[in-house]
Amino acid sequence: MKILVVGAGIVGLCTAWHLARGGADVTVLDRAAPGEGGASSGNAGAISAGSVAPLAMPGVLRQVPGMLLDPAGALHIPPRYALRAAPWLLRFVAAARPARVARIAEALAVLLWNAMEQHRLILAEEGALDLIRETGQLYLYRDRAQLAKDAGGWTLRRQHGMRIEELDGADAIRALEPDMRGDYALGLFIPEQGSCVNPLRHAQVVARGVQRLGGTIRQEGVAALLTAGGRIGGVRTATETLTADAVVLAAGAWSARLLAPIGIRVPLETQRGYHVMLPDAGITLRRPVVPADRKAFISPMEGGLRLAGTVEFGGLEAPPTPHRAALLLEDLRRVFPQARTDGAQGFWMGHRPCLPDSLPVIGPVARWPGLWCAFGHGHLGLTGSAPTGARLARAMLGPAPNLDLAPYAVERFAA
Repeated sequence: MKILVVGAGIVGLCTAWHLARGGADVTVLDRAAPGEGGASSGNAGAISAGSVAPLAMPGVLRQVPGMLLDPAGALHIPPRYALRAAPWLLRFVAAARPARVARIAEALAVLLWNAMEQHRLILAEEGALDLIRETGQLYLYRDRAQLAKDAGGWTLRRQHGMRIEELDGADAIRALEPDMRGDYALGLFIPEQGSCVNPLRHAQVVARGVQRLGGTIRQEGVAALLTAGGRIGGVRTATETLTADAVVLAAGAWSARLLAPIGIRVPLETQRGYHVMLPDAGITLRRPVVPADRKAFISPMEGGLRLAGTVEFGGLEAPPTPHRAALLLEDLRRVFPQARTDGAQGFWMGHRPCLPDSLPVIGPVARWPGLWCAFGHGHLGLTGSAPTGARLARAMLGPAPNLDLAPYAVERFAA
């Protein structure tokens, strides 16, 4: 098969890698260099196969006013964007019904269950296993009342097999992370989670693997999907028309713009995330540390310490908000008040492609034969990239994967 993959983020690259490995003639197209668009280069590096709790949990409606009113909150919707975000938020709240949450968690668990093994498979073949660490992740809470607010999510994770070790007291936390000095009194250690020490290099390694396997990477944007004879037969770029047997749409937060002209409406929102790098913070971390009240990751990486997180609604066109990145430095001080922050650099903002039910769109588009989707992984793009690529490639090339793609179908939004 001749296959075009639209998007050179980590999801598109992992899909292209598996397609090329399976014998397809693959070309990847993106206006940005591999890993440099969307959210692939600047994420927190977490590989979290057990993160099956959707963002919309029962009781989320009570949190929406705070999102609108608190500019310093970990989740923020600027008033200027509130009206535009309203339809998405209504779907988000609707997805928080208990029965729906249970189905979403099951679908995420099935998709992500062997994520670390799938990443290891790719990186082993590319000689880059040094990119991942399997030292777990540590979540911090100030007290049990704060932990109780997240109890539903942790219960879901346990139900789907996540092993969680509770650390009671600052001394128990410091046994894992000796430099912790903040007033967090409870820790949840997840030993079987991992992290990537350089998400950009990770994407570049996979891109080189696509080329090693005979695929092509082209830095060229896609203007439209090509329709012919009731099917998708390729794409149009700014300079030419490219034909193919199949097209995989993996354009992250930009995917909905390519689907709308062919009559497919997807409630895809960009939850803008930020990071700041500290090359010399003066502290040593063994694993990602997450102050849970701030929804931020403090991750050790090759280039120093990365502070990543926050959720800001603002669309694809608005400029970054520097204040959001500054909040990350305050998050660091709450856990490591002794950390040096005067050397902060690498201010970054990226677009997480988020759907209201926290499930990505994966699989064929029924109305348009020849079109396949792999987008909308939200906060789990890095985690879900390798298993998504493996399963989608098998669905396209065979043998059929032992995964029902129905829960991830784009048609769920047409109902």
